[in-house]
Order: sequence, then C-alpha cells, then structure tokens
Amino acid sequence: MKYESKTLSIKAWAEDDRPREKLVLKGKTALSDAELIAILIGSGNRNESAVDLSKRILSSIDNNLNKLGKLSVSDLQKFKGIGEAKAVSIITALELGRRRRLEEALIVPKITSSKAVFEIMQPLIGELQHEEFWIVYLNNSNKVLFKEQSSKGGLTGTLVDVRLVFKKAIDLFATAIILCHNHPSGKLQPSVADKAITNKLKLAGETLDIKVLDHLIITENAYFSFADESLI
Repeated sequence: MKYESKTLSIKAWAEDDRPREKLVLKGKTALSDAELIAILIGSGNRNESAVDLSKRILSSIDNNLNKLGKLSVSDLQKFKGIGEAKAVSIITALELGRRRRLEEALIVPKITSSKAVFEIMQPLIGELQHEEFWIVYLNNSNKVLFKEQSSKGGLTGTLVDVRLVFKKAIDLFATAIILCHNHPSGKLQPSVADKAITNKLKLAGETLDIKVLDHLIITENAYFSFADESLI
C-alpha cells in the first residue's frame, strides 16, 4: 500500500517508492532528478520529505540542472532542511557529473559535425560567466590535435591574436581549425564583432592553406554554427 501524505518521511513510504530502493530495483534511469537529489541529501525537514524538498529546490531554478550546478553552498542553505553538509553533497555530485562529461569529450577523436564540437566544448565554456575564445586544431582527417584558449574577456567580449592562432596551427601541422566562443548572456545570434573576427581568421587561414571550418557560439544548452548557417 502506498502512502498519500507528502509530509511522511521517506522511510514511511511503500518500499518501491523510496528512491534508494527504487534505484536498486529499477536502475538509476527510473529515478527523477528530484529523487536522485533526495538520495544525496538523505532527509528533508519537518514539513517535507527529501523528495519534496528536492522538488522545491529544482522548481526554484526552473528544473535546470545546469543552474543547480551554479548554486553556492550559501544559496542552497537558504532552503529549510539544507545544511552545509547537504549543500556540499549536492555541489560535489554535480561537479563530478560535469567532470565526467568533460572526460568523455576529451576522447572524441574526430569531428564529424557541429554537434560533435559542441559536445567537446560545452563542458569547457558553456557555463562560464565570462567570455572565452577557443581554437580547436584538426589534422587532415578532422581529428582533434589540440584545443586551446586563445583569449579570455569580460562579459562584453574578448580579443583574439590572429598571429598566435596560426603560429600554433603551423607548429601542430594542423590543416584546419574551428573557432569557438561562449555567450554568457545566453544569446546565440552572432554579433558584428563575431562575424568580423571569423572573416579575419578565415582570410588569414587561406593564405596559409589552413581552413577555418566553422565558428561555434556556445551557451549552456545550445549552440550556433556559422557553417550550418552558411556564414563561413
């Protein structure tokens, strides 16, 4: 028999409704985000179960795990029932997930689409609060030779040294490069400056027979590809 009251502790729930038991019996994919967080925090407060508290936390950030990962210990402690230890557990779990995704991106050997570039670069720059410009260097099979931050700027923009970009490409014997930068504002549309630096690098590459294959603008959850939009 399942309990209807949402204020009952998780221990009082039917066994197949308890997050830990559910994970063991049905697997991790059977759990909602709130249930996974409930396992991390272990308990709620006098008025909420751990699952309901987790749902309230998620609701406050539009059920967006990327936003959850940006909350600080003090931000999380504003929720009744979340102390320092529970806040640290949540932040630690999300950081491990981010690092896992980054490691998976590191083993991508070949670029076959703009999405592949996004999967590599989003963990690096997609959630930053400042703008960074990166270069992905490729060989003639479109395999990644190296990726490097070219410049770092504030929220208003960043500067790119064209000479250094292509010096690195020559040193690596790269035959192509892909440009990437993030928009902390979340806006995907390229600015006039974005288009200008793309054209500048493309023209410089032509003289060295090094192709600029694409330029991606990356945000938390999406990207804009100059190549896909026939802008390069």
